[in-house]
Amino acid sequence: MGAGKKKTDLNGKTILVTGSPGFIGANLVMRLLKEMNCGTVISLDNMNDYYDPQLKEYRLRLIEECAKKNQSDIRHLFIRGSIADKDLVNDIFKTHSPALVVNLAAQAGVRYSIDHPDAYIESNLIGFYNILEACRRCPVEHLVYASSSSVYGGNKKVPFSVDDKVDHPVSLYAATKKSNELLAHAYSKLYNIPSTGLRFFTVYGPAGRPDMFYYSATQKLAAGQTIRIFNYGNCKRDFTYIDDIVEGVVRVMQGAPEKRNGEDGLPLPPYAVYNIGGGTPENLLDYVNTLQEELVRAGILPSDYDFEGHRELVGMQPGDVPVTYADSRALEEDYGFRPAIGIREGLRRFAEWYKGYYA
Repeated sequence: MGAGKKKTDLNGKTILVTGSPGFIGANLVMRLLKEMNCGTVISLDNMNDYYDPQLKEYRLRLIEECAKKNQSDIRHLFIRGSIADKDLVNDIFKTHSPALVVNLAAQAGVRYSIDHPDAYIESNLIGFYNILEACRRCPVEHLVYASSSSVYGGNKKVPFSVDDKVDHPVSLYAATKKSNELLAHAYSKLYNIPSTGLRFFTVYGPAGRPDMFYYSATQKLAAGQTIRIFNYGNCKRDFTYIDDIVEGVVRVMQGAPEKRNGEDGLPLPPYAVYNIGGGTPENLLDYVNTLQEELVRAGILPSDYDFEGHRELVGMQPGDVPVTYADSRALEEDYGFRPAIGIREGLRRFAEWYKGYYA
């Protein structure tokens, strides 16, 4: 924890994680269940079929195994439902009075938002509003919520800093995430709710989201299909391994923005936004080459696989941006953390998991 942040002990707390057993949510909950010695962790998810629900069921099993292994006084409760269901959200807050809320539930995906806008308005706007209202009526110590690197849109200045203007989203998904930050700021100001938004940069790893490039490319190559590499490979992404993301989230959970009054005697909003990104953008073609090497190493593809014959360089697609690059210095200064896992190690762990899961 960096200077000026009081560290909160998570033990004994009731923590609500929405969007678990989603990718980030499941890994966060497992980390909490392994490390806490008392308290309650609640997972809330509607288990929708945006991608294969079996993967969410698999993660849920991993969570439940994790809870069983921890012999101490910690319990896990899974509630199936949507944050867009206001009565359900209110009921959870009234019944369990969570001290900490980590809102990771969202309709994800840039490209999907082009054809399915309703899903984004329902989950990312109405759902997030329901969470904020519940935090207002049943005060919480800290609301941590997922924003996204997509809020930077087509910003030309790199690396992306949280001080940059982000008023020109290039997808509806990005617009909803920027809206979350604005809503959280208003609620922090009006109701003194400590809130921290986290702009995640291209998260990847074992049991990740199948709609993400590294995963869908693996499935296609394993099936002998051709993968499409957008913008003719001239894309850079700040890939961030899941364990780094979870480490960042856990640290932020323990250090809420401080409640203070301004010169007018009114509360200053206890509000913050941080980037969580690898801080070393990788060229997409290098990333693909590393992925291919790790797929061969794990035995998913034969060593004589014709990669050149299975990839096609194509133009940019709507809603996408050529580069993402996080300036994560504020996270390092305030929480003493910077991501450390490189793409070789991260993709190796993914390939080994994939081999086992699909065996």
